[in-house]
Amino acid sequence: MNPLTAIPSSLDIKKIRDQFPVLHQRVNGKPLIYFDNAATNQKPKQVINALVEYYQGYNANIHRGIHTLAEQATKAYETTRHSMQKFVNAEHVEEIIFTRGVTESINLVASSYGRVFLKENDEVIISGLEHHSNIVPWQMACEEKKAKLKIIPITESGEINLDVYQNQLSARTKIVSINHASNSLGTINPIKKIIKLAHEVGAVVLIDGAQAAAHLKIDVQAFGCDFYCISSHKMYGPTGAGILYGKKELLEKMPPYMGGGEMIKDVTFEKTTYNDLPYKFEAGTPNIADVVALNEAVNFINELGKDQIAEYENELLAYATKQLSAIPSVKLIGTAKEKVAVQSFIIEGIHHFDMGQMLDTRGIAVRTGHHCTQPLMERLGLEGTVRASFSVYNTKEEIDELIESIKRIINFLK
Repeated sequence: MNPLTAIPSSLDIKKIRDQFPVLHQRVNGKPLIYFDNAATNQKPKQVINALVEYYQGYNANIHRGIHTLAEQATKAYETTRHSMQKFVNAEHVEEIIFTRGVTESINLVASSYGRVFLKENDEVIISGLEHHSNIVPWQMACEEKKAKLKIIPITESGEINLDVYQNQLSARTKIVSINHASNSLGTINPIKKIIKLAHEVGAVVLIDGAQAAAHLKIDVQAFGCDFYCISSHKMYGPTGAGILYGKKELLEKMPPYMGGGEMIKDVTFEKTTYNDLPYKFEAGTPNIADVVALNEAVNFINELGKDQIAEYENELLAYATKQLSAIPSVKLIGTAKEKVAVQSFIIEGIHHFDMGQMLDTRGIAVRTGHHCTQPLMERLGLEGTVRASFSVYNTKEEIDELIESIKRIINFLK
C-alpha cells in the first residue's frame, strides 16, 4: 500500500517529506531547504519508482507493437491519458495531447491553429504577466500572419486590468492566451471571466496552467476554455512531459504540428492521410517513461487532495508573507488578493543575485532573476527579484530559517 494513503486529512507533513528522497541531504553543509518549486518541484518515490519499473520491466515502443512488452507499455502510457482526462475534466479522452510541456503545447497551438485561423489584421491578446513561453510563440505567429499582438496591462499589485481587457476585445480578436497563475508573482487570474468575455467576441482562449496544476482545481469544462496546457515537472512528475487539452472540434480542424510516424494513417509519395485524434499531434516515439510516471504524480496529488494541498500551501504563503513584511528593508513584489504559493521580493541595497548566492551557502534554494518574465520586470521597474515558492512538503520551520538567514545577511552587509 502506498504510505500516502495513510496520511490523515490534516496532512502529515513528515510522512509527505519522507516520500521525497532529494529533500534529505545537506547543501553547503546545511540541510537543504528547497524553495524553488515554481521552477520545478521535487519528485516523490512513487514517481521515481515508476520510471525505474518501466525501464527495468517493460521498456518497449508503444502503439505499433503486438508483443507483450509493447502492449504493457502502451497500456501504461494510455492509462496516463485517461488520468489526465479526469485531472482536467475533459469531455473526451482524445482531447488530451501529450507534449513535452507547456512551452511545446503553446507552440503547437500558435503554429497549428494560428496557421489556419489567424489572418492579416487579426488580433491576439496576452497579458503583462506572461512567461516568455506565452509571449514569443504569439509574436512569431503574429509576425508571420501580419496580425497584431495586444497586451493587457497589470496593476501595481500584479493583477490584470480587466476594464482595459474588456475594451481591447473586438471582432478582430481571434485568440486570447493567459496564464492561470503567474510564475513570477503568484497572481491567480480570473480565467472564467476572461474566457467568457473572449467568447462573447468569438475568440478562442488558451490557458497556461503551468503554475496551477499542482495547486488549483482544474475543470476545463467549467472554465469553458478552448485549450489548457500543463507541464508534468511542476506537478511532481518528470521533466519533458505534459499535456495540451483542446476542444475536440478545434483539434479536428487543426493541421498536424509535426510529421512522422504515428501521426499518419497512410503514406505514399503522392499523398499522406493523417491519423485520428489524439495521435495526429503525437509524431514519433514519445517520451514514454516520463508520461507513464506522470500518472503517479496525478495519483500523489489525488491521494493528498487538491483542497488540502491548497489550504496548507496558503498557510505557508501567509506565514512567509507576514515574516518577510516585518523586515524593514524587504519590499514584497506582487500583492494580489488571490495567489498561489509564490512570494517575490527585493531587498534594499542588495542585488537579488547576491542574495540568492548567499542564501545558497546556507542550503536555501530560491530563484533569482527575471523568471522568464522580462516584460513584467520592466513594467515593475526591476531587473529581477528573489522568489521563494512553496510546496506541500515545505514547513514553517524552513521559512523561519529563510527569514533568519535574510536578517543575518542584511546585518552582515551593513
